[in-house]
Amino acid sequence: MTDIDEALDWQRNEVTCAVCPHTDKLADGLCRLKHSCVHDRYARRIDRFFDWNPELADAYIRHPHFEVRAIAAKHANQFLLLPLLDDPEEAVRWNAARRLPKKHILRLRTDPSREVRIRIAALLDEADLIPMMNDPDYYVRLVIARRVTPSVLLQFIDDDEVEVRRTVARRVPAAWLPRMARDAEPEIRFEAAKRLAPDLLTSLKYDKDWRVRFEVASRLPVMELNAMLLDSDILVREMAESRLSSHRMEMKETAT
Repeated sequence: MTDIDEALDWQRNEVTCAVCPHTDKLADGLCRLKHSCVHDRYARRIDRFFDWNPELADAYIRHPHFEVRAIAAKHANQFLLLPLLDDPEEAVRWNAARRLPKKHILRLRTDPSREVRIRIAALLDEADLIPMMNDPDYYVRLVIARRVTPSVLLQFIDDDEVEVRRTVARRVPAAWLPRMARDAEPEIRFEAAKRLAPDLLTSLKYDKDWRVRFEVASRLPVMELNAMLLDSDILVREMAESRLSSHRMEMKETAT
């Protein structure tokens, strides 16, 4: 028999209904051993218990087992949640934070847990996110880069993390794209190339990455494509040739 087949509490003691204060819930079908029980060690069973009996959550927000506190925080009276922001367990802090007004959770912007900071960054308004833009964790910065207005993204243009810069390249104002087109990483240059105006693609004709050159070949002004017919990559050459051929046909049709 495995643990999941047993009714054990968080200290691995056997759970019995005989000493439970909620026997009335058992009689009403609102709890069940090994299925819905606040004393069980498994979070799913605790969660189910509070789903069925949310009015009991207030009594459990100081329970010694963090899973109980964390799940109780999802249902407890909001006026009881503030102290939980100082709980030693990140799951408790987060479940309390998600239900509190934003003014109360600002201090979690510097929470020691990256998971808490990531979730906080997904909740706050832009003005409250600015102090988090120097967060040491790349994913926190990535969430912020996805949420702030494009005009605020200049700070992230030289971010150490490629994924952050990729998001910036997709959202940054067009005036900053030429700078990103000089990025050391081909993924960033490619994202910049996709958004650059055709007449600004010339400098990327000889980029080291074929994906960048292919994008250039697909949108560069036709009069500048001849050099790309000699590209080292066949797909780039074919794109340049296709566009030049289409252009020549259009010219013939116009002439006639």
